[in-house]
Amino acid sequence: MSQLIAPDDVPLWIPGELTLNSATAGWEHVALKGYRYGSLDVAIPSMRDYMIVSYKGSDAMMSRRAGGPWRSEQVGRGVCSLLTRGESSQWKWDRPIDVTHIYVAQTELCRVAENVFEHSISDVGMEDCVRVEDSILPSLVAAFEEELTSGGLGGNLYRSALVNQLCIHLLRRYAKARIREVPLAVRMADWQRRRLLQYIEENLDRNFKLEEMAGEAGVSVSGLIRKFRAEFGCSPHAYVLRQRLERARQLLSRPVATPLKCIAMDCGFSDQSHLVRHFKRAFEQTPADYRSTVTGRPLPPPEPNQPSR
Repeated sequence: MSQLIAPDDVPLWIPGELTLNSATAGWEHVALKGYRYGSLDVAIPSMRDYMIVSYKGSDAMMSRRAGGPWRSEQVGRGVCSLLTRGESSQWKWDRPIDVTHIYVAQTELCRVAENVFEHSISDVGMEDCVRVEDSILPSLVAAFEEELTSGGLGGNLYRSALVNQLCIHLLRRYAKARIREVPLAVRMADWQRRRLLQYIEENLDRNFKLEEMAGEAGVSVSGLIRKFRAEFGCSPHAYVLRQRLERARQLLSRPVATPLKCIAMDCGFSDQSHLVRHFKRAFEQTPADYRSTVTGRPLPPPEPNQPSR
């Protein structure tokens, strides 16, 4: 296969005025470009990514050919075109157009497909479509545009949610996933394991819900529980508790004697009593006993209104 063309290189084949560009915004797995084109007749090379074209201006006659006869359709505001990756084609239109391009990486569409089908995906195929009348696609493109131009709180999470929505919609309506013979069953993909472990580590000091963890892994709550048991041999709750207790042991081992109530808070326990109860159940000694053993310091006197250990 010849070299695949990245979104930033598209103007080399399709000259136009750039009106929007996500390249400087640090987006991953998806790119957005806005263009104003005159009437053109262009050969589009094999693209690296899947491409959605959303039309913004007045109507135009859009034609496509890929080794066969031309196929022509009227396009305009509210209409989209779809271009698959890895396939060259020729396109022409009879008047100036304003468009927004959304490019979706193959790895991202395959990742979402693996979560949807719970199988390893070798590739995703999508037919080129000159005209797609679909109220959801233009709305998703508009949401990406708004995020690029205006932004807001939680931008990375919001954009990730938009990417998931777009990929799932493409898989439902336009794309077909090629499933490998060996199923993923309920084991975690490498990216899911890394993302979940990082998320848990960074949030041990607060309470978080299963829905949040499932969102990080891109699965349902029930799917998260299945994958957790297959991967770690326990429930998400049990794993988080174990990590909190391990962090407590690390803090108790430090040379500076941090108060137990502070350690409890830093490790996500509701109070000192909560920490003491779970610590003793897991390690058969209290936090104070453990600290005395590993540091050699004598046990401190009990704090008022707190457990003696």
